[in-house]
Amino acid sequence: MSQSLSFVIPYTPASAAAASRFAHVLAPRGAEVILAGDGPLDTPSAPNVHVLSGLAGKGAAIRAALGRVTGDITVLQDADTAYSLDACEALCRPILEDIADAVFGSRRIQGLGAELLADRALGRVTRFVTDVTLEDPLCGQRAFRTEALKSVSLTSEDDSVDAEIVVKLAAQLYRLTEVPVGVEAAPHLPLASQLARLRTLVRYATVRDDADNQHEGYSTLERMDGASNYNAWLGQRFREHLGRRVLEIGAGIGTITEKLEPGLELLIALEVDRFYVDRLKNKFRGKPHVRPYLSDVALADWEALKAERLDTIVLSNVLEHIPDDATAVRRFRQILPEGGRVVVLVPALPQIFGAIDEAVGHYRRYTMAGLREVLEGNGFEVEKLEWMNLVGIPGWFMNSRVMRRRSVPKLQLKVYDRIAPFLAKAESHVKLPVGMSLFAVARVTGGAR
Repeated sequence: MSQSLSFVIPYTPASAAAASRFAHVLAPRGAEVILAGDGPLDTPSAPNVHVLSGLAGKGAAIRAALGRVTGDITVLQDADTAYSLDACEALCRPILEDIADAVFGSRRIQGLGAELLADRALGRVTRFVTDVTLEDPLCGQRAFRTEALKSVSLTSEDDSVDAEIVVKLAAQLYRLTEVPVGVEAAPHLPLASQLARLRTLVRYATVRDDADNQHEGYSTLERMDGASNYNAWLGQRFREHLGRRVLEIGAGIGTITEKLEPGLELLIALEVDRFYVDRLKNKFRGKPHVRPYLSDVALADWEALKAERLDTIVLSNVLEHIPDDATAVRRFRQILPEGGRVVVLVPALPQIFGAIDEAVGHYRRYTMAGLREVLEGNGFEVEKLEWMNLVGIPGWFMNSRVMRRRSVPKLQLKVYDRIAPFLAKAESHVKLPVGMSLFAVARVTGGAR
């Protein structure tokens, strides 16, 4: 193998003997072997074998071991002799060929035993929760590109970590695949472990997102990403005013980026949060004209961006997140050529500013005069300034101001998304007197920068 390999083998007192046996087989092969868990071991004395003891729970053991892993590829191997180590080469091959970031073993076991039926049922639940197509997503023999596995923050302490890994890798759009692996018998997993996995899957399907609710705005971004009709409406509005070389400020998880990129020569997706940038890189893998860029607006390399010969800057519900919006707009003016455009969508009506605005980090909602002032006062001439989304005002006011909710309820968003095509058509023929958003197109004016 051209890439270095590490094996992580979590173990318990009951599986310590199997872990020891695996270590003796792997030690002469030269790969890094890390055994992590609790229980008596009989390990070979070899520089490539490391033991992390006193760790209760599979999740805790895997987290500790990942901190020590140095290989490019990590194999997570359950300490169960039903598995054969001969399968590892096949597991690693899709990663070596760069067609996958994670490869799961697929056990083909016949039978109707209680453990087998429970395992298959949990596989179906996992597929439902994560939308993966893996037949055996909770197999105890898996290989990962180490960078991908380390990029997700694991919180589970027990066997539920197996479900957590699938949920988080799938949500971050890593490439998951599987290969058949032979097993000598049905691997044994206690009922308590199966229930722990099930609880974790239900939790991620209902009350916790794949960021463990640590990114408050992420829940809203995820829900908005599912509003396909609304996003198509926004994408159409933006695309009418794009050039060929575009900078998107605040790309988030790529919802609007996806609508902008077809047909462009270059799309730089600037985003301040590494969690989102990793997802952007996975989402647009294979599209070299889309370049995620990790940076804050205030700290971006504007000279380098100017050298990219950009002709359009897009901000979709982003300008309101920037503390000093006027300074940011002046920066945009400095890197755009004569005739270059900035295309902006912002939340409108300060009167409906509420809990959802606070949750997603809004500093303000704009008036029409306020948005015009920040654009025209900093080197741009406004060509178009229109209200959007009149129908959304009552819902936002009730949820954000009256009920003090921190995010838009899923059902309401689904209903709204169903009527979005009709709203788009109606608003294209009628000039609105007001709306919960403002859409602006402004062109660089002449004079000194």
